[in-house]
Amino acid sequence: MIRNVVIVGGGTAGWMSACYLKATFGPSVSVTLVESKNIPTIGVGEATFSTVRHFFQYLGLQEHEWMPECSATYKLAIRFENWREPGHHFYHPFERTRMVDGFPVTDWWLHRSPSERFDDDCFVIPSLCEQKSSPRFLGGDVFEQREDRKDNGAEPVGRSTMAEQRTQFPYAYHFDTVLLARFLTKYGTERGVRHVLDDVTRVALDEQGWISHVETAEHGEVRGDLFIDCTGWRGMLLNQALEEPFQSYQDTLPNDRAVALRVPVDVAARGLRPCTTATAQDAGWIWTIPLFERLGTGYVYASDYITPEEAERTLRDFVGPAAEGVEANHIRMRIGRTRNAWVRNCVGIGLSAGFVEPLESTGIFFIQNGIEQLVKHFPDAGWNEQLRRSYNTRMARMMDGVREFLVLHYYAARRQDNQYWRDAKTRPLPDGMAERLEQWRAKLPDAESVYPHYHGFEPYSYHVMLLGLGGVPLHHSPVLDLVDDSRALKEMQSIREESRELITRLPSQYEYFAHMRTSAPA
Repeated sequence: MIRNVVIVGGGTAGWMSACYLKATFGPSVSVTLVESKNIPTIGVGEATFSTVRHFFQYLGLQEHEWMPECSATYKLAIRFENWREPGHHFYHPFERTRMVDGFPVTDWWLHRSPSERFDDDCFVIPSLCEQKSSPRFLGGDVFEQREDRKDNGAEPVGRSTMAEQRTQFPYAYHFDTVLLARFLTKYGTERGVRHVLDDVTRVALDEQGWISHVETAEHGEVRGDLFIDCTGWRGMLLNQALEEPFQSYQDTLPNDRAVALRVPVDVAARGLRPCTTATAQDAGWIWTIPLFERLGTGYVYASDYITPEEAERTLRDFVGPAAEGVEANHIRMRIGRTRNAWVRNCVGIGLSAGFVEPLESTGIFFIQNGIEQLVKHFPDAGWNEQLRRSYNTRMARMMDGVREFLVLHYYAARRQDNQYWRDAKTRPLPDGMAERLEQWRAKLPDAESVYPHYHGFEPYSYHVMLLGLGGVPLHHSPVLDLVDDSRALKEMQSIREESRELITRLPSQYEYFAHMRTSAPA
């Protein structure tokens, strides 16, 4: 078995990797993390994907143990503003679509459209976001969505119980990534991670081209069997030392820069909406992430359409007076993936492996999935090539699938009020996507017609984006014209009633976290 793992680079990717490996292997595998004192972390990527809860549960961490330390809040959805037209918004929730007579309720909505709000008619979570509700009661229980049964007491008309939410959790997290890395540093070192705070000056290769060790400025050589590259977009090990090429996604996703602000706000007065907000702009979009002690916000944009100075000015105007005096962080993004995330005895985790802009909060999802798959493919001294090949195939397909899902956001957006948005309709589409789009025009996506490999997004997410963005003509399943739709309409009414009931019972998100901070066990 491989006994000695060296991680180069800290931040979220490095410390999530180190802690996960220690939680898996304990003392059987030595884990050393080499982290520069002089290279700051990017410090953004504060929103997550719903599966991130698996990570904290795997480490044995309860929410009251880490969330207050990281200014963390809940995320139930993404709120998309102005993507269809100014003033319009819709939610992409962490909530699977209910089924009625074998068809998703979103298909029934497309057939009848009982209101203009498909998200309110088909999902509970949008109402919770509007009311800034917590998904947990003060006692800690997560809300459960009711099962409405037929009048005769037979099977449920529609189901979305917590048992069915085990893989698609009803919420994710927002957190300060700098504070999370600091928390995981303490967690990891207490469990045996060796922390070397030093600059790597050279990556040494042996006669076969494998990494033998890294040289540091003050600690000399750090040797290992398996090396993990968490050096971000620099790719110090994977791209530079091993010369593995990078494959750009810029032809399909042109946003290549961001400018971010950490904005102090009075969250008690403002409240905490439990969702990330993505507001469309003239050359990209602005994220708004409510943390317990501040707002994280930033403008993701394409530098072909706007200058960094113009982007910063747009962001400050968007935030208003609270942005005055706040330092801006300008970021150049490398959009795409390294051809192979695992080369010889080096695996890239995080930005060194790939990044597909932060629109659906997949950055930390890539980190988590990368380290989980590494554990499942963990090599022994024989370095079986099939393990490496399987890992690389899974990572490549995951990122390519996310790319396609994000391309859909721009292609399907109805707005065409400037060149940026008009160009979004004419850029090249990823291989196979044009055919899938034609299928979706005739019939809403299902498991057989979405991108065919795991990338984290289920068919309901495609329904939400196509219905919300409004730029692709859609047709309901023709069979719905021939069957009774009364139960589907009843289910949509039930969803609205359930939403109203929940918002009267759940505390606000601010109330919940204020209570957590005062009542958490010592």
